[in-house]
Amino acid sequence: MSLTPNARLARTLALAVPALLLGGAYISEYGFGLYPCEMCWWQRWPHFAAVGLALVAFVAPPQRAWTALAGLAILVSGAIGLFHAGVEYGWWPGITSCAVVAGTGTGNALDTIMNTPLVRCDAPAWTLFGISLAGYNFLVSTAGGLAVLGLLAKDRRA
Repeated sequence: MSLTPNARLARTLALAVPALLLGGAYISEYGFGLYPCEMCWWQRWPHFAAVGLALVAFVAPPQRAWTALAGLAILVSGAIGLFHAGVEYGWWPGITSCAVVAGTGTGNALDTIMNTPLVRCDAPAWTLFGISLAGYNFLVSTAGGLAVLGLLAKDRRA
């Protein structure tokens, strides 16, 4: 069964949105030294799943189901991003101590511990227009996930 144009667009978005967000996360980390905290990693895992599910949707039936699952995974990352942004803005407390040591070791454990920055989940590493990276993940992931599911639902109604 061939996919409709809406389903093909949904499948493409289901791959592009998480791939671009993960790409941005890794550019931020390795290009600009914005190391991820624990909750940042929590947001990445559903995107990894979404990329895998979307790739499966390109090669295996039922393509619409795989695409929908990818869309749901994108929404999960958005929900985690909302929670993380809320922790950063002080709207609610985080559920862990959520501080990780970032960077690479020098070979000497004490030097590594003493000279490595601590990455906290309750303090945004970077903001633009008052919105943190977690906030942008929420906005983009939620819009992307809803677009994927909306395109698939549009075909169901037609």
